[in-house]
Amino acid sequence: MGHIGQDKPAVSCVGCFAWGQLPGRFCRACYTYGQLNALGVCLICRRDIPVHDGHCRLCRAQASWAVKAAGATGEAAALAIFLRGVKHQQLFFANLQRPRNGGPPVGKQGRRVRKRAADVEPVRLHSPWVQPRLTEAPQNFSRFARHRRDLANPTLDQARRRAGAIGEAHGWTRWVAREVDRALVILLSGHQTGDKISYSQMSDGLRHFGLTIKRTAEILDQLDLLEDDRVPVFESWLSQRLDGLADGIRRDVEDWLRTLRDGGPRSQPRQQGTAMKYLTEIRPVLLDWSERLDHLREVTRTDILAVRDQLEGSKRHHTLSVLRSLFRHCKKQGTIFRDPTARIRVGRQDYRVLLPLEPHEVRAAVDAATTPAARLALALAAVHAARPKAVRELQLDDVDLGNRRLVLAGRARPLDDLTRPAVLAWLDYRRQRWPNTANPHLIVSQHTAMDTRPVSGVWITEALRGQTATLERLRMDRQLEEALTHGPDPLHLAEVFGLDEKTAIRYANSARQILERPLESDPATSPRTQGSTPRQHDDGPAGSH
Repeated sequence: MGHIGQDKPAVSCVGCFAWGQLPGRFCRACYTYGQLNALGVCLICRRDIPVHDGHCRLCRAQASWAVKAAGATGEAAALAIFLRGVKHQQLFFANLQRPRNGGPPVGKQGRRVRKRAADVEPVRLHSPWVQPRLTEAPQNFSRFARHRRDLANPTLDQARRRAGAIGEAHGWTRWVAREVDRALVILLSGHQTGDKISYSQMSDGLRHFGLTIKRTAEILDQLDLLEDDRVPVFESWLSQRLDGLADGIRRDVEDWLRTLRDGGPRSQPRQQGTAMKYLTEIRPVLLDWSERLDHLREVTRTDILAVRDQLEGSKRHHTLSVLRSLFRHCKKQGTIFRDPTARIRVGRQDYRVLLPLEPHEVRAAVDAATTPAARLALALAAVHAARPKAVRELQLDDVDLGNRRLVLAGRARPLDDLTRPAVLAWLDYRRQRWPNTANPHLIVSQHTAMDTRPVSGVWITEALRGQTATLERLRMDRQLEEALTHGPDPLHLAEVFGLDEKTAIRYANSARQILERPLESDPATSPRTQGSTPRQHDDGPAGSH
C-alpha cells in the first residue's frame, strides 16, 4: 500500500478493504487498476469499483489462482467458466493473495506444474508434548520394509550425522559406512522421543539383514538410545563356576570375588581377569571342602597344611596366596572367627634353570609366521625381547625409521637390520589393506582397523600357537642369550631390557649355571662344538677346550 503522509486519517479502500492512509476511495493497486479499466459494478462482489469485463481485480485474481491450482489449461476459457460459476462475495486480507506455503503462485510465476496429491510430502508438526506408552511391546526389526522408512525423522538424522563423523575419524570403508547407515534407518525410522532400543532386539533384527551390530551399538550408545540388556560375562561365569559349592562356602566366596573386582571401603579394585583366575586356582579345593563342610569357619589349619603338601612349586605358592586372601577377607567381614592360613609359610620357591631354545624350534616358529604381522611380532620378541602386550600397544609414533629408533614399553632401542625390513613390509601391507584407517597402533587387524583399539592378545599370538617357540618363549630366550653372551650380570640385564631386580637375578643365575656346568660329567648328552677334535696331551686333562 502507498504511504501518503502522517497528517491524513486512515480509511478503508473501497476495492480491497485494505486499511491505511489513502488519498481517496481507493488504494494504490486499485487506483492503478482503475486507470486501465472503467468504473462499474462487479458481477460477483457487486462493488462499485474499477472492473474489467464485468469483474473487479480481486475476483479475477481469485479465479486465476483457482484455475492454476486445478491444473487447467487455456487460462481465458477456464477463467470465464470459473467466473460464471461463482455467486458469492470474495473477501481478502492483506498479503494473502499469493500465500508462500498454501499453493502455486498466480501470474507468470504460477506456470510450474503442480505436484499430485500422492507426491506431496505431509507436513510434520513437532510438539514438545509426548504421549507415554500404554504397554512395552517388543519391537521386531527383522520385519522392516523399505516403504516404511522415514528419512525425515529427527533422531535418525542426528544418528546419521554422528555416524558420518565417527566413520570419517576412524577411517571406515564405504561398505562399513553403508551398513551402519542402513542399520540406523531400520532402527530409527519410527523412533519416538524418549524411546530406547534394547540390545537383544537390535542384534536380532540386524543379524537378520546381515548388518554390523557392534558399530551400530556404538552410535546408539553415544546418543543415549541403547538399553544394554545383556547379562554381564562375569555374572554368567560366576554362577557357573560356583555351582557345586556348599551354600555357606558359596556365599563367602562370591562376596570375596565381588570385592576383588569392585573394591571395598579399604581395598582397591582388581581387574576382572584377576578375580576369575583366583577362583579357577582354588575351585578344586573348595569343591573338596564342600563335600564334608558347610561353611568356611569349619576349615582348620590341618586342612590348609594338607592342601600345601599336595602341591609343589609355583602352583603351591599361588594357591596358598589365594587362600590367604580369601580367609583374610572373611575375617575382616566377620564371617569366620579365626584365620586358618595365619603363620603358614610357603617357603622359598626354587626356580628351575632356564634353558635356551633349540635351533629347530626357532626355525619352526619362523616357518609358522607367514603373515607380515606375525613376522613383525616374532622379530620384536626374538630381537628386542618384547612382551606380547608391548607388541600390541606399539604405536606408529614409536617407530622412527629415519633415525632407526624404536620405543618399546617406554624404552628407546636401536632399530636393527632384522627388525627394520619386517617393519617396512608390515607398513606396506597396512597401507595397501587399510589406507584410510585412523588407528594409531602399529599393528591392526580387520576388526581394529575401523576404530582405535589395539589388537587382542589372542590374535597376536595365534600364528605361533602350538609351537614350542611362542612369543613368550622367544622373549625369554633372547634375555637368556644376552646373559650368556655378555656374562651373568643382573645390572646389565636390567639396564638393557628394563627387568625387575628379581627377574634379572633369576636370568643371571640360570646363565651362570649353564656356563659353569661341567661338560665332562655327561659327555653323551652334552652339546659339543662341531669341528675337528683337538689333540690331547699326556700331561693335560682330558675334555673339550
